[in-house]
Amino acid sequence: QVQLVESGGGLVQAGDSLRLSCAASGSTFISYAMGWFRQAPGKEREFVAAITWSGGSTFYAGSVKGRFTISRDNAKNTVYLQMNSLKPEDTAVYYCADKRSSGSYYYTEAYNYWGQGTQVTVSS
Repeated sequence: QVQLVESGGGLVQAGDSLRLSCAASGSTFISYAMGWFRQAPGKEREFVAAITWSGGSTFYAGSVKGRFTISRDNAKNTVYLQMNSLKPEDTAVYYCADKRSSGSYYYTEAYNYWGQGTQVTVSS
């Protein structure tokens, strides 16, 4: 079992930055990759970013590429999402997820464990 706890969300203004953290505990050593997803009210959960266990490969949604950066510290079992130049359309609950299969990084079905989410609200 794996437990994921997100933190770092909040209310910011457009153009501001936030850094989200996701602390993992439990059987983390066999994780294939970690990802961040987000879900806005009335919308489906969507892919934001992912990073392989080694950190050697990263993947981003087109809407956040160049503004968001995913990273990880395996010694701390923590994954980060640095979000810069935030826009009102980035408002959502952000979830981190643990990927244990070789499926696509971009789909929720490939991820086996999920955190409870952290709210990010960007005002205009």
